[in-house]
Amino acid sequence: MRRLLGLAAILLIILFGLSFSLLNATRVDVDYYFGAIGMPLSLALVAALIVGAVLGVLSALGVVLGKQRELRRLRKRVRDSEKELSELRRLPLKDNH
Repeated sequence: MRRLLGLAAILLIILFGLSFSLLNATRVDVDYYFGAIGMPLSLALVAALIVGAVLGVLSALGVVLGKQRELRRLRKRVRDSEKELSELRRLPLKDNH
């Protein structure tokens, strides 16, 4: 049943994409710094979506890598603290009497 729902979702996405392409088949000129290129509007929109997604992932990558570095540092600090605590527990207690 789950596989059938997944297949239905994929087919629905494909049909949506095809209808989107047919409705937006008008050619547009996309100007960029080094020239211009003519392409269907649907392709230009999909390309803009992909470029935006890639830029978003790249901008978030710095934050993710920084958090991973901080996590490694904190885990090392916890290991060191647990080791120190273990060593302190092994020390004999002083009797103050």
